[in-house]
Amino acid sequence: MDTHGLVRDWIAVFNTGDASRADQVVSQTFVEHAVAPFGQNTPGRVDGPVHLTEASSWLRAQFPDLRMEIEAIVAERGVVAVLVTSTGTNRGPLNGVIPATDRTFSARQSHWFRVEDGRLAEHWATRDDLSTMLQLGIVGRPVAG
Repeated sequence: MDTHGLVRDWIAVFNTGDASRADQVVSQTFVEHAVAPFGQNTPGRVDGPVHLTEASSWLRAQFPDLRMEIEAIVAERGVVAVLVTSTGTNRGPLNGVIPATDRTFSARQSHWFRVEDGRLAEHWATRDDLSTMLQLGIVGRPVAG
């Protein structure tokens, strides 16, 4: 499978919740560098298919209508990057602890992957979590004093 297809399949897991092909998309030994919002630590080296399945389930429990729309994908020398706009409505507890807000968000993210042996093997993310938290009402906008 080409690198663009791997990324499209990775995103499809989050968009649909169907992780039945996770073992064909991500390596068994996968390195995760992305920290979840309010997370304390990055997962590091994980079982790739299990991690993808759990990450998508975790996000979809918070945002059942989660949708990532691809804006651009570029690939070069074993690295592939994708720019997405993510949207969703917060219907479940954020990170399992903050009550659902029932508000929607729309924010851009970039995801970078290292590809090895035809699978995604390593992941970094740059997300606009501040805009997301503002839109969800988790943090407030500063007010002039």
